[in-house]
Amino acid sequence: MSPLPDPQVRPTGVTPGSGGLVDRHGRTATDLRVSLTDRCNLRCTYCMPPEGLDWLPKVEQLTDDEVVRLVRIGVEQLGIREVRFTGGEPLLRPGLPGIVSATTALLPRPEVSLTTNAVGLSRMAPALAAAGLDRINVSLDTLDQARFKQLTYRDRLPDVLAGLKAAKNAGLTPVKINTVLLRGINEDDAVPLLEYCLEHGYELRFIEQMPLDAHHAWTRGEMVTADDILAKLTATHTLVPDVEERGAAPAERWLVDGTELTVGIIASVTRSFCGACDRTRLTADGQIRNCLFAREESDLRAALRTGASDAELADRWRIATLSKLPGHGIDDPSFLQPTRPMSAIGG
Repeated sequence: MSPLPDPQVRPTGVTPGSGGLVDRHGRTATDLRVSLTDRCNLRCTYCMPPEGLDWLPKVEQLTDDEVVRLVRIGVEQLGIREVRFTGGEPLLRPGLPGIVSATTALLPRPEVSLTTNAVGLSRMAPALAAAGLDRINVSLDTLDQARFKQLTYRDRLPDVLAGLKAAKNAGLTPVKINTVLLRGINEDDAVPLLEYCLEHGYELRFIEQMPLDAHHAWTRGEMVTADDILAKLTATHTLVPDVEERGAAPAERWLVDGTELTVGIIASVTRSFCGACDRTRLTADGQIRNCLFAREESDLRAALRTGASDAELADRWRIATLSKLPGHGIDDPSFLQPTRPMSAIGG
């Protein structure tokens, strides 16, 4: 973890009190991912061990007011236009509706979304909609109840499906489903998941498994690739590339069976999109990460808790962004997996 940047030492290109989050490669971060907790009520095998992890002590986590303050600085001073709350499992954060409400009240109003496993979503969806949440992303890797239990160590598939329905009924649309396929485990779920999403009007996105597991067991040779996924889908459905401009969106999209319905693949490993990345990340304990795979972080929590002004915090965030590398480097022989697993970083 990197030491706290000295705000008096400004790298070339940083003007105090002005500008957005621009790195040395010309990319501008306008999409903020905020992890609200590292805790989760599932134990997905590609994320954490069955017994869980050593959770952050409460005193080290940002308070609700601290989260809202940093998000406000991002929106008002740094050009953030999209905010997505993540975890761990963000529905476990008691103050979530209040955080969402404070974020949607900001000017200019950002687009506000949530990534969740949906276990508690049937109960929470109405309150989140009332708070102004725009849409939901749900992690779901299978529709088979026994396989769901095998993958997550929890028998909660009915709760997830109920959460999806509640989100749609509450107007948290488009409801997007994120799926990770694991070789030899749930590869055969690709087509059933697509057909389920087509039937219910959800948008399906497959995500290549990334080296962000807590036990560092990921190997590229065992990963189900974008090409593998396309081969499975095209065996039963006609896919035509979507001509709509992708921009900084991580998913390549295809139109399905001559309709306007789409399926996407986020090929973070085999078809990296680092050159168009527009994301910055805030962890639950107040660290700025300029890349999902960064080995270093910049501490905003310490500065915030010792009286730093909004302008000083914004400058520290700008400085943290400058050092963003041109790419994640997974293909480089010297690549090292981040110390934190995905659940402690936030998607």
